[in-house]
Amino acid sequence: MIGCKEVLRNQNETRGDPGERIKHYTAKQSRTPPTQSNQILKISKQSCIDSRAEPHSRVILGSKVQTRQLSIHEYMSMGLLNEYGIPTPISKAAKTPEEAHQIAKSFGKPMVIKAQVLAGEQALQYAKQMLGNKLITKQTGAAGRICNAVMLAEKREPSHEYYVAILNDRSLNGPALVASAQGGMNIEEVAAKDPTAIHTFPIDFQNGLSQQEGIEIAKKLGIKDTQAAADIFINLYRLFKDKDATQIEINPLAETKDGAVLCMDAKLGFDENAEFRQEKVFQLRDKTQEDPTEVEAAEYGLNLIKLDGNIGCLVNGAGLAMATMDVLKLNGGNPANFLDVGGGATAEAVKKAFELITSDKGVKSIFVNIFGGIMRCDVIAEGIIKATNELSLDIPLIVRLQGTKEKEAKKLIKDANMKIFAFDGLDEAACKAVEAAA
Repeated sequence: MIGCKEVLRNQNETRGDPGERIKHYTAKQSRTPPTQSNQILKISKQSCIDSRAEPHSRVILGSKVQTRQLSIHEYMSMGLLNEYGIPTPISKAAKTPEEAHQIAKSFGKPMVIKAQVLAGEQALQYAKQMLGNKLITKQTGAAGRICNAVMLAEKREPSHEYYVAILNDRSLNGPALVASAQGGMNIEEVAAKDPTAIHTFPIDFQNGLSQQEGIEIAKKLGIKDTQAAADIFINLYRLFKDKDATQIEINPLAETKDGAVLCMDAKLGFDENAEFRQEKVFQLRDKTQEDPTEVEAAEYGLNLIKLDGNIGCLVNGAGLAMATMDVLKLNGGNPANFLDVGGGATAEAVKKAFELITSDKGVKSIFVNIFGGIMRCDVIAEGIIKATNELSLDIPLIVRLQGTKEKEAKKLIKDANMKIFAFDGLDEAACKAVEAAA
């Protein structure tokens, strides 16, 4: 590993693009794995120059912005679509193999069980294979996620599949509908191979899409029943706005062989900051699908996202937390977490933060980096001392406290006579954290 001093001498040469610096450890920033719609589009933005069809980007590929969103199961998403008059295949959810078997019998027609397994009379067998077992995909990571429900849906034959998403486009400073005539596949691959196949249509936030705008979008995609497609686009945006969604992804939107236009699959995400006015939506949350440590942190007002490094981080403010992780990476270290204690944390919450950090047995050092604005440094110091005493911490603890009540905080730590490494400089503190974790 390159020594810290050498890295510090060369930082100006190695910083590079911010997106490149953070992409290694931001893949897990969202509470739930990112969907395709929020990853596509640095590539396509370079070549799609249509006046109303410019590729979107909730964020440019490789430089995701930290967001927190609620994601819900597909069968719940389908229910919300239906509430807004958006057509989907008939479907029902089952939480036991026996329930799946009864649903399959009641349908009396060919069905699929997610993920796209032909079911029919074999629903009991397939449901047994899925329910209670871990599903491992590229998005869940090696740990996988427990399957607690299956969705059974009528089998509809598509003649053509499209991709449609509604999301907030930062480059347009507002919502946009992103679409492609090449749906039913990995949209990132489509964007990479043929950027001109991805189109973005800005949406007026207040008024939404007009009927004529919806029809024009359908025509551009080549959908035959332009009226049906336009109604879907209009109602998708109504749902997006009414429910404080961060994204709605339909892949595929299908034109079926019998002439219908249906949303065959749906992924919906909602802004966690809107929970106070979206109680019904947030009642759909399935905490069994979330990291239990992150759920526990949220109960204490802590914003925790687990990563795969070995340096625990406790910081106040998302911006400082990202800068802290930048500096650790630049010095050859790997953050074990993103943990923002916010501006109103108590000593008890700080202690809980240490509990959560040390619950990760891979953590070899802890870096506390606090700028006291709203948050007082002496409160953090009290929490550090409390955690060190009560948790019997034997992990090297590197502390940098600057700002409100800084002197009082440093005195508290000094008087506690504990093995805590205190620094004023960010680079020096980061170097020590990296060395201690090596």
